[in-house]
Amino acid sequence: MLNLPDYPWEALAPYRATAAKHPGGTVDLSIGTPVDPTPRLVRDALAAASDAPGYPTTLGTPAVRRAIVDWFARRRGVTGLGIENVMPTVGSKEMVAWLPLLLGLGEGDVVMRPTVAYPTYDIGARLAGATAVAADRLDELDPELRSRVKLVWLNSPGNPTGSVLDAAAMRERVDEARALGAVVASDECYAELGWGRWEDGVPSVLSPEVSGGNLDGLLALYSLSKQSNLAGYRAAFVAGAPELFADLLNSRKHAGMIVPAPVQAAMAAALADDAHVAAQKDLYRARREALLPALRGAGFRVEHSEAGLYLWCTRGEDTWDSIAWLAERGIVAGPGVFYGEAGHGFVRVALTATDERVAAAVGRLA
Repeated sequence: MLNLPDYPWEALAPYRATAAKHPGGTVDLSIGTPVDPTPRLVRDALAAASDAPGYPTTLGTPAVRRAIVDWFARRRGVTGLGIENVMPTVGSKEMVAWLPLLLGLGEGDVVMRPTVAYPTYDIGARLAGATAVAADRLDELDPELRSRVKLVWLNSPGNPTGSVLDAAAMRERVDEARALGAVVASDECYAELGWGRWEDGVPSVLSPEVSGGNLDGLLALYSLSKQSNLAGYRAAFVAGAPELFADLLNSRKHAGMIVPAPVQAAMAAALADDAHVAAQKDLYRARREALLPALRGAGFRVEHSEAGLYLWCTRGEDTWDSIAWLAERGIVAGPGVFYGEAGHGFVRVALTATDERVAAAVGRLA
C-alpha cells in the first residue's frame, strides 16, 4: 500500500454544507474548474477526428507536435525546440505526479518544490519513493540534503499564489540546479493569464534568456485546461530536455499514458488559435476586477496574484476561520493550508465562476 494522505479537498465538506444553506445558493470559488464553454473550433476539431479506430501514438501526431512547437515560438519566445522534443500528456497533473518515477528517482533522492505549492509535487515524490522538500532556493537546504536533489520544480505563474519569476530569477534557479546535475521541471500552465506587468506573457524555462540556448535538463509543462477550457479533455504537453525524451517516451509507452487521437486533434486546433484565448482572458479579467476590491473591502489583503486564476488572500487570522467566515456568506474558497506550511492564514479565491456567481460573491462580501 502507498499510504498516501487523504485527498485534501474532502476537508471542505462541512463548509460546503454551511455555504449551501445561503438563500442565494453557493458561490464556489474553491477548486477553480473552468465553467465557460469549450470553444467551437476545438469541439469541431474533436468531432472531425472522432472516427479513430486505431491506437494513437504516445509521442503524438506530427500535427499536434508541430502546433506545440509553433505555439512555444509564437507565444513564449522559445527557439530551438524540435517536434521530437515535445509530447502530449494526459493533463499536466499526470506529468506532475509521475515525473519523479519516470526519471528513475527513488529512495535517497530529493525532489524540491516551492514552499507554497500544489500538493501533487509532494505526491509525485512519494509515488517514486523519493523525499519531497519545500524550499524556494537550493541554498536554503543544508549541504547534505542539497547534494541529493535530483529534481527541482518551478511553478511560475504559481498556484496558489499567482507569483511570477522573472527571467533573471528563473535563470538563477536553473544555474543552481545544473551545478548539481538536477533536472528542472517548470509547471507553466497559467502562462497565458498574466496581469499588469505580465500582461504580454511570462518567461518560460525554455526561453533563451533562461536556458542560455541549451535545453538539456529543462522540462516545461503546459495545460490547455485554463486558456481554452479543456479541463475535461485532459489536454496538456511536456517539452524540452532532448537527452531525457527517449526515456520519458519509452516509459510512458509501457505505462499506456496516451492522449486519445481526437483530443490530440483538438489540441492542435486550440494551439493554432490565439483569439479564443484572448477572449477567455478578458472574461477572467472582468471577474478579477470585480473580486479584488470586494475582497479588500471585506478585510482581506491580497498578496502576489500577478498571474493565473486565483487571488491569494489573508485576513490575518487562521485559515479555517476565514473559510468559515466566507462559508457563512455562501462562498467556498480554497484553504491555504492545502498548499504547505507557508500557506497558513491564507485562502485561495478562484476566478472560475460564472459572471452571475461572481456578482453574487461581490454582493455578499459587501
